[in-house]
Amino acid sequence: MKKILLITLLVVFIPFFVVNLFVKTDEIKFHYVSNKVIRVMDESKKEVSVVPFEEYIKGVLAGEMPATFELEALKAQAVAARSYAMVQINKNKDKDYDVVNTINNQVYLTDSALKDKWKDDYPKKINKIKKAVTETKGEYLTYNNEVAEALFFSTSIGKTENSEDVFSSKVPYLRSVSSAWDEASPVYEDTSTFSLKDFYSKLNLPYNDKINYEVLDRSATGRVKQIKINGVTFKGRDLASKLKLRSNYFHITQNAQNVTFTTKGYGHGVGMSQYGALGMAKEGYTYEQILKHYYQGIEIKKI
Repeated sequence: MKKILLITLLVVFIPFFVVNLFVKTDEIKFHYVSNKVIRVMDESKKEVSVVPFEEYIKGVLAGEMPATFELEALKAQAVAARSYAMVQINKNKDKDYDVVNTINNQVYLTDSALKDKWKDDYPKKINKIKKAVTETKGEYLTYNNEVAEALFFSTSIGKTENSEDVFSSKVPYLRSVSSAWDEASPVYEDTSTFSLKDFYSKLNLPYNDKINYEVLDRSATGRVKQIKINGVTFKGRDLASKLKLRSNYFHITQNAQNVTFTTKGYGHGVGMSQYGALGMAKEGYTYEQILKHYYQGIEIKKI
């Protein structure tokens, strides 16, 4: 009896040890794989909801990209959103929530919010969103076997930005690439005009009839990284934020008591351009090709 038991144990455990010793796996494990949910903080209500992960991706896709976009662009956005969410889950595992529902992470809209927003168009649009999510279910991006933080934005200035020119660190897959499709974006160019009084108030500067400015540093694509206005130095992104400009690619003109900013692009410029993705999709590129263009050297994997 003991001999039979010993043989049984050997038969069961030897294959287990062989597999674990000699078979390598590149599976990436995450907190949500076991429970398949994500904790979403509603910033306005300060409430946390536990949402099924793919349901969350549906709500992000609907919140971040127009449902009228080409299906391949929507699919690219779904994969990028999924990757970004996975990174946030790992970053925030010790917090009470994983993501917030605004542009501070990703815009997430509930189903009821989408019904209010789309009204009679809801069935058609939600079905298209669901199709994009379903056809990419579980897909995410990796670089060197780590989940890629797939940043995205609305519209580039014809090229995307290197991450270190906008944020603090150099990320190998967030490199500047061409994005000529963006010129067709309805938000490619914009102008914002302020009275001098309003302009100085927003920047917390003393009033002066004359604006003296000097651009101290630009990115390789021409975005303003640092600018001095009437002796005070601002980061280009901070200035754009204070004035609610669409981007930090801008030119300034003063006309009597008004100052005008002419901008190009919309958003921080790092990662995937959404209108660039739309342009690529219209030209017949697949979502995989779109993602591999905007995120250099990445691989697409599936949970």
